[in-house]
Amino acid sequence: MRAYEYDNLPGDQRLPHDSHIPVPLTHLSSIGVYNTHSDPSSLDFVNDLASRRGYKNRDEITVSPESMGAVYEDKVRTFFQEHLHEDEEIRYVLDGKGYFDVRDDSGVVKGENAEGEGRGKWVRIEVERGDLLVLPAGMYHRFTTTERNYIKAMRLFKEEPKWEAINRGPRADKNVHRKTYLESLVNGDAEIMAQ
Repeated sequence: MRAYEYDNLPGDQRLPHDSHIPVPLTHLSSIGVYNTHSDPSSLDFVNDLASRRGYKNRDEITVSPESMGAVYEDKVRTFFQEHLHEDEEIRYVLDGKGYFDVRDDSGVVKGENAEGEGRGKWVRIEVERGDLLVLPAGMYHRFTTTERNYIKAMRLFKEEPKWEAINRGPRADKNVHRKTYLESLVNGDAEIMAQ
């Protein structure tokens, strides 16, 4: 797993968009993103994590033209729309690669580093086999495959699988989970959420 500032240049979302400005993985923790790596040949680590964090359900998803057929391109475009969830988003990569882009709002809540309209900069997180990522509820993010067009991941859920993406806009900005997430950045609690 590696993270860097997204270059914001036009072009296919599946390109690396690498600005060559690295973002330390420790910074991801400071904005509430839990990240680690474990060998996927054994699920002991995932089982332990699920027990500690109260994840009761799981499934697997393969995002590829072969597995999704004619809807693949539309789905990948949908995943790339900036959105948030009211639950944590947990992904354990079993095979392939992908990119999660997360909004780093830490500068915005402190009155600095906003990219217009009070939006934080995008941080691109490249994930591959064995990487585990937990995005906090209320964090704006998006996802895309790489140019290889293939990723297989385990999704974990605290309750029954619930998959409502709330696209960025007034409804999302006023969402209680969004407000709680921003408060965690102001209060310095986001890092605790990422443990």
